[in-house]
Amino acid sequence: METSAKTLGELRKSGWKSKSVKEEIRTNLIRSIKEGTHIFEGIKGYEKTVLPQLQHALLSRHDFILLGLRGQAKTRLIRMIPRLLDEYIPAVEGSELMDDPYNPISAFAKQLTAEMGDDTPIIWIPREQRFAEKLATPDTSVADLIGDIDPIKAATEKRSLADQLVINYGLIPRMNRGIFAINELPDLQPRIQVALLNIMQERDIQIRGFNIRIPLDVLMVFSANPEDYTNRGNIITPLKDRIDSQIITHYPKSIDVGVDITGQEAWVSRNGSELAIPYFVREIVEQVAFEARKSEFVDQKSGVSARMTITAMEQLVSAAERRSIITGEPVSVRICDLYHMVPALTGKLELVYEGEQEGAVNVAKVLIGKAVNTIFKKYFPDPQNKKKAGTTYQAIVQWFGKGGKVELADDLPQAGYQKRLSAVEGLEDLVRRQVKPAKASEAYIFMDLILDALHQNSMLGRDDLDLTTTYSDMVGSMLGSLGGFTEDDFDDDKDPNDPF
Repeated sequence: METSAKTLGELRKSGWKSKSVKEEIRTNLIRSIKEGTHIFEGIKGYEKTVLPQLQHALLSRHDFILLGLRGQAKTRLIRMIPRLLDEYIPAVEGSELMDDPYNPISAFAKQLTAEMGDDTPIIWIPREQRFAEKLATPDTSVADLIGDIDPIKAATEKRSLADQLVINYGLIPRMNRGIFAINELPDLQPRIQVALLNIMQERDIQIRGFNIRIPLDVLMVFSANPEDYTNRGNIITPLKDRIDSQIITHYPKSIDVGVDITGQEAWVSRNGSELAIPYFVREIVEQVAFEARKSEFVDQKSGVSARMTITAMEQLVSAAERRSIITGEPVSVRICDLYHMVPALTGKLELVYEGEQEGAVNVAKVLIGKAVNTIFKKYFPDPQNKKKAGTTYQAIVQWFGKGGKVELADDLPQAGYQKRLSAVEGLEDLVRRQVKPAKASEAYIFMDLILDALHQNSMLGRDDLDLTTTYSDMVGSMLGSLGGFTEDDFDDDKDPNDPF
C-alpha cells in the first residue's frame, strides 16, 4: 500500500478509501480464502470445526466469543486475527483514537481537521498497533476499559472539566479502527460488563456526564471458560445477547493431532540438534492426556490443558538428556523416562475428592501406566485376550518365572541397557516379529515397552527404587513385598517348642 501521503490533501489525491475495521477484515479474509493462504497457521485439529465457524463470524462482521476449556488455543487464535488487518492505515497525527482522516470522531481530530483542512497532518499506523487485549481481573475498572475525566490534565492545560479534551481514554477507545480482546470475560465484574453494552450494540461510548457520545469502530473479541459461568462468575445475559457469535473450541480428537501439536510446541531440540523420539513414545505422551480426560480422578469440568503434554514431553527429553550427560553418550529416550513426566502432570491436573485421596503423584503414575498399556495394544496383541495373544508372551513370562530379573537404572549406559533387555528369552524375537523396527535402537525401546506393559497387565512384577526399575516374576515380586520368607514360614507341622 502507498504510504507516502503526509497530509489529508495528499491522501485524497492518492485515492485511498475509508472502510470500517470489520469490512477491512472481511475483505482481506475473502482474498485469503481465494488465494489459499493460511492465516491461522500452526492451529491444528480445528480445520473442520472451529476455523470454519471463525471465518463465518468474520465474514458476517460479527463480534464473537471463543468458549472452551483451558489449553485449547483460544488466545492464540485471537492473536492471529490482526493478520487480517491492512498492513497500514492513515490516521490524524496526534490523535489518541487513531481517527480516520475522513471521519474524525475525537474532539482533537475534529478541531484539527476543521482548522487545517487538507493540510491536516496524517501518520500511517501499522497493523501491530491496532490490536490490544486485556485479561479480565476483578480489579478491572470502567476507567480502564472506557475512560474517565483527567483532573490533572484539566489543571495543567487550564481547561474546564466539561471539555472533551480532558478525557483520559481507556483501552477500548484507543483501539478505535482496530481489534480489542478481553480474555476470561466471566471474571469481569457484572457492573463492568454493563459498561460494554453500548459498545456492543450502539457502537458508542459515553464517559461520565458528557452529553456527547463517541461512535467507535472496533471489533470486539472475547474468550471464556464454560466452568467460569458457575465457578468464578458469569457473563450477564444482556452482554451474551449482544455477542453475535459463540464459537466452541475443543481438545484434539485424535492421538495423531495431539502428537502434531505437542511436536510443534515442545522444546525437544537440545544442543542444537533435534532429538529422534520414536513415534510410539510420542503417542504414549499424548495418550496420557486422553486418559486424564476420561479419568474418574480428574475434574472433567476443569479440563486437561494441551500444555500438559507439551511440558511432559520436555520433561521426558530432559530425563534422557540428564542420562546422556552422566554417561557421555548421545541422547536417547527410554520407557523409564516416561515416569519422570510426573512433575509436569501433577500441577496441571485438577483432581476430584477421590483423586485427592489417591494423591496427585499416584494418579499421574496410574495415567502414565494406562497410556503405556493403551498404546502397547496398538502394536502388540492384548495380553488379556487369550485368543489373540495365545502363547505370544509365554516365553518371556516363563523366563522371569525361572528367576530371571531385569534391572534398569536411569543412568545405565546404552550397552548395559541393551544387554539386559537382550537377556530376556523371546523378548527381542517378539519385537522383530511384531513391529519390525527400522532402527536397532528403537527395537530396544520396544522391548522396554513390552516389559512395562506386561507389568500393567499383572503378568510381571515391577519395583521402583532409587531411580532403578526392576522387573521380576509376578508371584516372586508379591512375596518379596511382604518381606523375607523361609521354608519354616510354610511348615504347618512345626513344633512351637522345637528350636529348630
